[in-house]
Amino acid sequence: VQLQASGGGLVQPGGSLRLSCTASKSIFNKNVMGWFRQAPGKQRELVAAITNDGSTNYADSVKGRFTISRDNAENTVYLQMSRLKPEDTAVYYCNVPLSLSGEYVRLLWGQGTLVTVSS
Repeated sequence: VQLQASGGGLVQPGGSLRLSCTASKSIFNKNVMGWFRQAPGKQRELVAAITNDGSTNYADSVKGRFTISRDNAENTVYLQMSRLKPEDTAVYYCNVPLSLSGEYVRLLWGQGTLVTVSS
């Protein structure tokens, strides 16, 4: 398994969750890492991406609420999600986008981790 995403679950509106994704070293090093999500009936979209030196890009819908970070020593990328809304409900995936825009990714999609925001 090249990417392993975890940390999803059920959370109430306004709550927080932290997602984690661990990659093999050969994938993680020198690559942009990104979080994507797909809600029921919608296309998959970029949530956030981060370069190896910490430059970031966020979807407008999550700016100010979500924070992407990476631990290069642990080959892990995180997505801290705060002030969650029901519309954040989706399966969240990590992948390796070619750039911060997230338009194209390098790897096949894995199973993702489900985040459900509901009271």
